[in-house]
Amino acid sequence: MNFRLTFALACTLTASAAAAEDSIIVQSTTSTANSGLYDHLLPMFQNETGITVNVVAVGTGQAIRNAANCDGDVLLVHAKPVEEKFVADGHGVSRVDLMYNDFVIVGPASDPAGVAGMDDVQGALTKISEAGALFASRGDDSGTHKKEMALWSDTGVDPTSASGEWYRETGSGMGATLNAGVGMAAYVMTDRATWLSFENKGDFDILVQGDEDMFNQYGIIMVSPDACPGVKAEPAQAFIDWLLSDEGQTAIGNYERGGEQLFFPNAQD
Repeated sequence: MNFRLTFALACTLTASAAAAEDSIIVQSTTSTANSGLYDHLLPMFQNETGITVNVVAVGTGQAIRNAANCDGDVLLVHAKPVEEKFVADGHGVSRVDLMYNDFVIVGPASDPAGVAGMDDVQGALTKISEAGALFASRGDDSGTHKKEMALWSDTGVDPTSASGEWYRETGSGMGATLNAGVGMAAYVMTDRATWLSFENKGDFDILVQGDEDMFNQYGIIMVSPDACPGVKAEPAQAFIDWLLSDEGQTAIGNYERGGEQLFFPNAQD
């Protein structure tokens, strides 16, 4: 191999190694990806730092399992008790509040359970179950599914006893579950950001909203380098620090769809 070819190959390998070093993997809930938030934030971060962020968007439960298996550098999800356990078990360095929005229940204009305009989510779920009205659940151990099941528990209703009847579990992400719900005219609980970004609304609208129990907090965690020696701690921490900074928090707050703000930064509250 001649000198020029050897030098060119060495430069290519060095550039590839540098590119790999300056990239991180974020295990993320789907709502932040489906809403377009990453498309808004990541170019700003990369332009400022040169660090590429690769997002794996799955349900919160799967994202946490992936991170615990060392398949990522940062975890960004929305199931605080499980996030805190992730850190307590030694998988994460620390957990910090990043931003919030809320959950809503959407449904067809026919509203067979008569829940339109309610701000009592437990009351609305009780009416849906009593009416035997179709309800499409993600059923996938995501943050949304965990929250939905906690709300059902508060009503004293076990919807899974009606699985396959009025209660339909899709085992899918939020977008696919909304599509299924619209297709079968079933109520669906979703985060507001995904709903505002969802295009196949049909005659569906938000029917139940405003209950403080539908608060939806997002947290961010660096995967522990002690538990996972392959974690790229410096670029991972740089990403977290940027999101928590005035610049990052402002960028989150400025993201809108259809004139509506999708996420509300609260890292500095």
